[in-house]
Amino acid sequence: MKRIPFNRTTTHYDERVTQIDEKICELIKQRKEISDNNPGYPPFEYITNWAEKFTLYEDQLKSVFGTLWNEEVYRPIVEPSGFRLNLPVLKSIEINNQIYSVISIRQYSNASVVIFNKDWDNTNDFLDNKLTHTTFELFINEYYNCSMISGAGGDGHFHYNFTVSPPLPDDFSGVDLIFKERFIPLIENKTGIEIVIHL
Repeated sequence: MKRIPFNRTTTHYDERVTQIDEKICELIKQRKEISDNNPGYPPFEYITNWAEKFTLYEDQLKSVFGTLWNEEVYRPIVEPSGFRLNLPVLKSIEINNQIYSVISIRQYSNASVVIFNKDWDNTNDFLDNKLTHTTFELFINEYYNCSMISGAGGDGHFHYNFTVSPPLPDDFSGVDLIFKERFIPLIENKTGIEIVIHL
């Protein structure tokens, strides 16, 4: 999603803590390196003990570690610019009576935008107590950064726009678009549904 610019919460800053703040940044980097950038989330009992030991608020620590765990949401998002052309895709797959499709890809000078759709029979939606809110992540390979920039829908249809940078080649034959569904809020467990659109 497009990110709201972050503004400083106050103009006050005590320069005496500068070295401590720099050390915090160094420790975050060290934490990523030791864990191969997959540190997970500490058990709540650890957080409770640390809060007591260092006289801190538990919920504040939970928020800090939640921010550190979900690092990818802070990756800079490329804003598409310099529109070039629309490339038709017209690929779909059906899973559990739901149609997932990519109709087209918009090509820009600095990125691609993949338009992903989900369609289903919604006549029983209000009767289904198991309905949950989900979203999707797009993965191609380590070379491409993918971010969802918008999504909306209802009444049996959802659509999502993903930026891909650097842009996909105009001849994208052989590329696999892998869409992974996950619950909202963004907890670790995914729904298990993985949609692969082979271009």
